[in-house]
Amino acid sequence: MAHIELDLRERRAIEDMLNAKTPVSKIAAALGRHRSTVYREIKRNRFEDRELPHI
Repeated sequence: MAHIELDLRERRAIEDMLNAKTPVSKIAAALGRHRSTVYREIKRNRFEDRELPHI
């Protein structure tokens, strides 16, 4: 089975959806990934986009 990493677009989408209080299962469905992939991303690599200003 191939190992395909999340790209920057997917990490930004996860962050945006988490900030909007979207359930992980819906985030995974929107990205076409398994929910365990999203949970691992949240646990291991909490992504913060430093290029975008904080409101």
